[in-house]
Amino acid sequence: MHDTPDFDAAFESLFETNMGIHPGERVLVFSDIIGPDEILAAADRERRARLNITARAAADFAALKYGSGLFVEFPATAASGAEPPTVLWQATFGKRTMPALESAGILTKLLTKSTSPDEIACAKDIVMKHRGDVAEIIIAMSNNSTSHTRYRALACAAGCRFASLPHFDPQMFHTSMTVDWAALASRTARLTEAINKAAWIRITTPNGTNMNICKQGRHAKGDDGLLTATGSFGNLPAGEAYFAPLEGMSHGVMVIEWGPTRKLDEPLSLTVEKGVVVKIDGKDQQRNILEVRFAENANCRNIAELGIGTNDKASRPDNVLEAEKILGTIHIALGDNTGFGGTVSAPFHEDYVFYRPTLTAITSNGSEQVIISDGLLLI
Repeated sequence: MHDTPDFDAAFESLFETNMGIHPGERVLVFSDIIGPDEILAAADRERRARLNITARAAADFAALKYGSGLFVEFPATAASGAEPPTVLWQATFGKRTMPALESAGILTKLLTKSTSPDEIACAKDIVMKHRGDVAEIIIAMSNNSTSHTRYRALACAAGCRFASLPHFDPQMFHTSMTVDWAALASRTARLTEAINKAAWIRITTPNGTNMNICKQGRHAKGDDGLLTATGSFGNLPAGEAYFAPLEGMSHGVMVIEWGPTRKLDEPLSLTVEKGVVVKIDGKDQQRNILEVRFAENANCRNIAELGIGTNDKASRPDNVLEAEKILGTIHIALGDNTGFGGTVSAPFHEDYVFYRPTLTAITSNGSEQVIISDGLLLI
């Protein structure tokens, strides 16, 4: 029996409202363990421990109430966007799929994100052959995100409904997860429709951010937390419209004040040319983290995503999972965008949130519509 009874109502809402669970469906919940080389603040270490405990409790709840609740844990990956280890692949895809992927010579390439388009297609064919081995519902409660991975994409291709909760704090079950989901879905749909009329998006903020994001040929989608359709995927807590900018085109300056879990000691200024970060100014330690990623793989410099928050119950700036959903904020991600319409593959995907933005949608004929003014959503 799990030891977090205060989350029972939240777990029930998660499985029944967000995931639309049906009788007989299988549930897999996974989490990660703090690695021995991770240097964490005491508060974040405590949150990570609570996240792991809560993930196990969610699996226990599903097993008791719905008859299925497999729990898997593994050492944390190096970064969000890195592929999870084989123990999770094995638990997700089953004993028939894994040997077939290995025999085809593509398992290692999948784990290192070095597959070609043909090899990805081959992997999908193998997974689809044994799609009946894949759980219908996956709740991803690892600290590092698996959203932008081959693992997640293949699981959804097999028909699973996938909720991703990276950097989650269990207390969010009582805050941003209590949003009116129907109202959130309606607001997100209106915003997505407006964004899809644009060819370019211009973003300015009081701290000096001035970015021109190219949307030509790309389609914005909404993440509204209602993951009830076969193969659906999204974040929880939810609430954003997002798209993968056209590679090689976006340009400007991003002034970052918040990292994934803390306010920076001083802002960093990232200069963007031809869709990639070409310069970093500032002394905060986040600069060193980014420079290491950029040196490891140049694709980590890519402007991967523009997202716009729509959740009126989200408020925390110190946790990027919730911060990027705050109504009236925008976030820009670096790194991988292959999972939602882009073409750049990298073992890294990290979002940065910007406050009090003014966002202007510019159509192909040059007409402009201000969608957010100083953090106020106008539609």
